[in-house]
Amino acid sequence: MITHFKLRILASAVTMMAVLHPAAGHSAPAAAGDTTQADTTQMDHISVQATGSGAPVILIPGLASPRAVYDGIVPAIDATHRVYTVQVNGFGGGDPGKNLAPGILDGIVADLDAFMAANKLSGAAVVGHSMGGLVGLMLAKAHPDDVGKLMVVDALPYVGDIFVPGATVAQIEPQAKAIRDRMVASYPTPDAAQAKATAAGMALTPAAQAKVAAWVTAADARVSGQAMYEDMTTDLRPDMAAIATPITLVYPFSAQLPKERADAFYRAEYATAPNVTFVPVADSAHFVMLDQPAAFAEAVETFLK
Repeated sequence: MITHFKLRILASAVTMMAVLHPAAGHSAPAAAGDTTQADTTQMDHISVQATGSGAPVILIPGLASPRAVYDGIVPAIDATHRVYTVQVNGFGGGDPGKNLAPGILDGIVADLDAFMAANKLSGAAVVGHSMGGLVGLMLAKAHPDDVGKLMVVDALPYVGDIFVPGATVAQIEPQAKAIRDRMVASYPTPDAAQAKATAAGMALTPAAQAKVAAWVTAADARVSGQAMYEDMTTDLRPDMAAIATPITLVYPFSAQLPKERADAFYRAEYATAPNVTFVPVADSAHFVMLDQPAAFAEAVETFLK
C-alpha cells in the first residue's frame, strides 16, 4: 500500500513543474452559477473569487491546481451559499506574486484569515483538496474560529508518512529539497509529456487526466516546487488531537488501491483527530472530483447540510 502511495506522489512531485491587501477591482455580485462576473479579490498569496449568496463556503485547490478544479460543484452550491473559490498565485497561469519566496503555505493561511476577518466569515465551511486540505488543517489549527467545519479531500496531516512511515521532518527534508530543486529547474519550459505522465497517476479517467495535465503545465514551476517542499516538510501529526473542528475526510479507492487498504491507511493517519467522518469514494484516484463528480457533489452536499 505504501508503495502505491509513494509512486503516486513521487510521480506528481518529480514531474510537476500555492494582513489583507486587496489589489484587484470588484465587479457586481454574480448570479448563482455564473463565475464570469464573480467578485474577485487579489491578495499577496492567493486570489478569492466569490459567487452566489447564503452561508459561506471556502474552496481551496491543491498543488498546481486552479480554482477550476471545483467547477463541477460551484454552480450547484452557489444557488444556496456564498461560495469563495481560492486560487494560489502562480497556479492557473496567474502571476506568482509573493509566492516566489519561501513561506507560501503560511502566507496562504494568513491571507485566508485576513480575508475571512474582513468579510466576517467566522465559522465558514471550508473544503480543501490535497495541499488545500493541508492548508485547511493549518487554518483550523491556527485560527479555530475561522473554520466551522472542514472537508479534507485526499490530504494527510503529514505527507512524509507516504515516503517513510513514521518519518521525521528531518528525515524527509533532503528528499523534499531535491524534488523542489528539480521542479524549479524546469522553469520556464513545461514538459507536456511529463505533465501527461503525472496526470495518469493522479486521475483515472482520460478526461480528468487531460485537465490535470493542462493544469500542471500552466502552473509556475517555481511556485509548485516551493509549495511541494513546504507541503512535504509540514507535520501536523502532533496537533491533530487539539483540532476540535469537525473534519470530513474524502478519500479514493480503486482496483489499484482496494478499499480495505485505503480505509486502514486513512483511518490510521487521522486516528488522533477527535471528530472525523470518513467518506470513501469508489473508482477514483487523487482528483476525486474529476473521476467521480456525482459522488463528490453528493459528499459536498451532505457536508454542507
